[in-house]
Amino acid sequence: MNKAIRAAALVAALPWNSAAADPAAASLRAELDALKADYEARIQALEARLARQEEQLRAQQDEAREAPAQRVAAVAPATAGTRAFSNANAFNPQISLILDGRMASFDRDPEDYRLPGFALGGEAGLFEEGMSIGHTELSVSANIDHLFFGRFTAAMAEEDGETEVEVEEAFFETLGLGKGFTIRGGRFFSAVGYLNQQHEHAWDFADAPLVYAGLWGNKYLDDGVRLSWVAPTSMLVELGAEVFAGARFPAGGERDSGVGARVLFANFGGDWGASHSWQTGLSHYAADVEARAAGGHGHGGEGGEETPTFTGDSDAWGANLVYKWAPRGNYRQRNFKLQAEYFAVDEDGDLVVAGSDPLEFSSLDGDQQGFYLQGVYQFQPQWRLGLRYDRLWSDNHGSDPEVLAEADLLAEGGDPERWSAMFEWLPSEFSRLRLQYNRDDSYRSRDHQWFLQYTHSLGAHGAHRF
Repeated sequence: MNKAIRAAALVAALPWNSAAADPAAASLRAELDALKADYEARIQALEARLARQEEQLRAQQDEAREAPAQRVAAVAPATAGTRAFSNANAFNPQISLILDGRMASFDRDPEDYRLPGFALGGEAGLFEEGMSIGHTELSVSANIDHLFFGRFTAAMAEEDGETEVEVEEAFFETLGLGKGFTIRGGRFFSAVGYLNQQHEHAWDFADAPLVYAGLWGNKYLDDGVRLSWVAPTSMLVELGAEVFAGARFPAGGERDSGVGARVLFANFGGDWGASHSWQTGLSHYAADVEARAAGGHGHGGEGGEETPTFTGDSDAWGANLVYKWAPRGNYRQRNFKLQAEYFAVDEDGDLVVAGSDPLEFSSLDGDQQGFYLQGVYQFQPQWRLGLRYDRLWSDNHGSDPEVLAEADLLAEGGDPERWSAMFEWLPSEFSRLRLQYNRDDSYRSRDHQWFLQYTHSLGAHGAHRF
């Protein structure tokens, strides 16, 4: 810049005719013109970078407008606006209704469904065949005051021709602890794994991966307390611990008088340029299991009087990885998500067949593992397609193979696996129509499964997790 100014001053100081005749002046003028052209190019490049950054900022602001009000309260000073937060949410909670319906078709009878080597529990198993309301949710949430946020979610689903209602979430969460700490208490989805923390309507496929069905009964939620900490770094570093009553599968059985299950988790993530982001996580689950139903057809796994029950220790380790791509961070036009999770479970204890005479029992040394890998590509703003692969394997041993067979814990010579493909239309952020096909080789003969699913969101609904 100093050189350009000096050249301009010298040229301006010379008479025009002299400048035209003097080779030195002509050289200075040519140098000035070159410098002006160079700086004009630089200014244009800076203006282009500024325009791109403004476009990214507008996209981020659009996403921020969809986030729930409690996230605003979480970063607001605890002393500011206390009365405004309290009064506004006392009369205007966020109410969300998710309408979920589906039509399912199977080659085999859903009542005969098994995962050899895995005891189905919780809500694992196939959907009702034909038409059903699926998994409809009603959620109410609001900032309680400047220090606490609360949420209640009830889920309605069809089971054996009857509509059942279950309280999925009923928790409070702190907003103003500071130093990156947050406490959550009540009933909530555990942070074990990646998919487990998402509501079913946010899944990329109509059903849960096989590893979630076999190990977690589709999803793991319980009554307890969570303490988490987010480090003050540019990269996401989240550490946390949970303690639960242990009344839900896979702890199952009778409600423990104290702490029946414990979870440790760690999540890390960040951005790679403007178009790439990633997150990875590790988790560990440990439970003291008391009389958990070990066999069943799924959707409860409660069995009858002679269903084997398991009492012992259950330990699970998990790892997950998520990668997302969107051109310059604009997810509305095109994006791709690659997602994978792996779990390994070790169980030691005893199987007892209640009601048997003489009493049947067996020791259990259980080793169960599984993973899934899926990719979803949004090639246009309203169209997405995805592909998923599931695989499970087990190596369970005991003193009485017949009791293990009654509990569905023998692999029966095959490892469950499944391929899934889905295609969906999203006319807006509030509605979705999905077609999905599964080639399921989980149990003996192959099953061809088809799902046609609709999902509609009514009312306020906050942004989902990464």
